[in-house]
Amino acid sequence: MARSLRIVVASVGWTGHLYPALALARELRGRGHEMLVETFEERRELVEGLGLGFAAAAERIAFPGAPAPAGAPSLARAARELAPKLRGFRPDLVVADMWTLTPALAAEVAGIPRATLIPHPYPAHEPGLPFYPLGLQPARTPLGRAAWRALWPAVGTRLPNTRLRAVRAGIDATRAELGLPSLTRYDGQISERLALVATFPQLEYPRRWPAGAHVTGPMSFELPQTEIELPADRPLVLVAASTERDPEQRLARVALDALADEPVRVVVSLNRPGGRWSGPVPANAAVHDWVPYAQVMPRAAAVVCHGGHGTVARALAEGKPVLVAPRAGDQAENGARVAWAGAGLMLPQRLLGRGALRAAVRRLLGDPRPGRRAEAIAAWARTHDGAAAGAELVERAVDGEAVAA
Repeated sequence: MARSLRIVVASVGWTGHLYPALALARELRGRGHEMLVETFEERRELVEGLGLGFAAAAERIAFPGAPAPAGAPSLARAARELAPKLRGFRPDLVVADMWTLTPALAAEVAGIPRATLIPHPYPAHEPGLPFYPLGLQPARTPLGRAAWRALWPAVGTRLPNTRLRAVRAGIDATRAELGLPSLTRYDGQISERLALVATFPQLEYPRRWPAGAHVTGPMSFELPQTEIELPADRPLVLVAASTERDPEQRLARVALDALADEPVRVVVSLNRPGGRWSGPVPANAAVHDWVPYAQVMPRAAAVVCHGGHGTVARALAEGKPVLVAPRAGDQAENGARVAWAGAGLMLPQRLLGRGALRAAVRRLLGDPRPGRRAEAIAAWARTHDGAAAGAELVERAVDGEAVAA
């Protein structure tokens, strides 16, 4: 591309969403484009330290149908107030994280082309597949696929109190207030022009893909961290807690107890800078508030985590089998995808206990098949840079080139 573009990348400040957005923004800046990143104020220093422009996002918004935080603007008001700021930057394209609705709506109001960044598997419903993000695997028989098709009308449209219906109704009410047409699909907030699906194709169930949706591979970003001392005398098991969930540190406690007498070394990352650990630490283990994945992941024999997409993707990119013990959100969905791909196991929260976790880790370490499948995914990752693929698609979308999958 000969000319320099002006591009806005917008994301909530949660690590699992912001880091892929930063990876994309950094790649685009490296290609000579002027970047503006809209996210939470607490992330300003990080964004500006990367040489990217920063704009503070509204962090507390009153969504239709949900309890309103005190003093928070409505979603419609936040989008209306952001629209002239976007016009002032004169962007060629706004790339909004899927769950960052304000800039996506503001771009539509301002008449600015937009794209969607999806930092996990594609969530739009496909007839015959299980509903995202329940954490269920595809049916193996035509009868099972027919059952999913039959269930969708009831779950997706006919039951007045379903969460999907409430979300769609709330977004439609906001769009009407802004003078925008209503959604024709539940996933209508995903841009039809360009959707960047930042996951591994090996984690995507077979489906019909919209013309503008592209699986780029994960978009990796990691802050520099001080390296830690790693033992080399036994297989290393990394236990990586969620950055947003599990305040009781249950996964870490269960894992330390379960693996205390196993012939392994255990490194636990609480993934909370300054986080405190008050429990016992077995002789074969170490607990850290944060660890550098770039150092630890390549040395691990297996990774135990809650199933945040960033951690799962990083483990698979290093060829490491994963045990997912989901806690909330889309973690169960990511765990189901890992198990379906053959690159690991999922341990449901209701079964999370000393014996079950120990048995699952023994299986990962003793059965070579998950490791081989994870290594096959890693081999794909070594020749597919998600951020570079996404940046190229952004350039093509701005130039008006066809970007059909």
